[in-house]
Amino acid sequence: MSAPARIPASLSRELGLFGAVMMGLGSIVGTGVFVSIGLAAGVAGPGVIVAIAVAALLAACNALSSAQLAALHPVSGGTYEYGYLRLAPMAGFAAGWMFLCAKTASAATAALGFSGYLLHIADLEPQRWLTPLAIGAVVALTAIVASGIRRAGWANALIVSITLVALIVFVVAGLPRAVASTGDADGLTPFFAPAAGEGEGGGGMRGMLEAMALMFVAYTGYGRIATLGEEVRNPRRTIPRAIVITLAVSALLYIAVSFVAVASIGAAALSEATMSRAAPLEVAARSFDVPVVAWLVAAGAVTAMLGVLLNLILGLSRVLLAMGRRGDMPRFIARVDEARGTPVAAVIVIGGLIALLAAMGSVKAAWSFSAFTVLVYYAITNAAALRLKADERLYHPAFAWCGLAGCLGLAFWVEMRYWLAGLTLLAVGLVWHAIARRTLRASM
Repeated sequence: MSAPARIPASLSRELGLFGAVMMGLGSIVGTGVFVSIGLAAGVAGPGVIVAIAVAALLAACNALSSAQLAALHPVSGGTYEYGYLRLAPMAGFAAGWMFLCAKTASAATAALGFSGYLLHIADLEPQRWLTPLAIGAVVALTAIVASGIRRAGWANALIVSITLVALIVFVVAGLPRAVASTGDADGLTPFFAPAAGEGEGGGGMRGMLEAMALMFVAYTGYGRIATLGEEVRNPRRTIPRAIVITLAVSALLYIAVSFVAVASIGAAALSEATMSRAAPLEVAARSFDVPVVAWLVAAGAVTAMLGVLLNLILGLSRVLLAMGRRGDMPRFIARVDEARGTPVAAVIVIGGLIALLAAMGSVKAAWSFSAFTVLVYYAITNAAALRLKADERLYHPAFAWCGLAGCLGLAFWVEMRYWLAGLTLLAVGLVWHAIARRTLRASM
């Protein structure tokens, strides 16, 4: 019988500033820009552009809290570890549990988005093939991530480069039509009116707040940099810079893309394209005078969704690894493959959970559930940042206070069924935590 794999004190530090920024962009410039803009347009109408900008400001406050915590504690696990170190074990566990719930749902959304855009390119029936293709993508990327972070990093850099080129072309090609259509009834007028055919609870101030919550989730990919803190070189300097650069670039890109998409075909059409085919930007690009743009956007979306999946499997597996190390999850999850330097067991478990959620086949359900859980997660991040001493802070505590208030304020503007599901899962997680702690103490 072979001996169990050794659990190392730390993972190999492979990522510099460029690699860290590309990991962050790979997590942000994907599902959010290609899918969630359409979801948010369905509840806020053209005002989704304002919702995106406000969500970026809230994300900036959270980013600064994450940056200074990650610089002080550059270990795998992100807010799971910060909660343990700065608040209490229960807070740390709650953060890790909610991160797993939130980002597993986000990953399922990315898988469904990938499938939707690929079906557009192949001209296949979405109702029949959407879910099987999504699950297939999850299985393939789980295998790639299990092979090691260096290979995953190079693949991510290539994927992000293709995606950025596609989005820049989309903005440049669509800007003339967008500017010409701003006064049309199907464009940006009236700006704060509810979109036609929107879902339950849409329109007005409620629609704006729900759209902010949905779009906030799109920005939180910068947290992947903190989650991979144990694998970043010179973390105290690199992590804060990488997070700020990632958020600034992604916010500008989101605002530009949302303006062109909404002004070109209208918020209602964008929302309908999201719900029916999970491919709103490709539908918007078809209205441009440059036919090749639609194909390029679809191709860029396919690579973007794959990039998001890759990054989420990486980040989620590292949080699961950290939870296994502390005994909050079964110990076998913390085992690291000696040859690859990768937590293979954690990667496989995460891949299975993502595939299970993708089998639901609902982009709206996966993303809305993710919105509530990730807002709770970052509320704990900000609470942990408020516990920093004066000589440990990199930024003024006002940012953490704003982030905490914003996260708690927006969390319950998601549809009731999704935040009730989130609270139920949190309760289940806390029960599991109590059992795991008791079992760990009994075995010592």
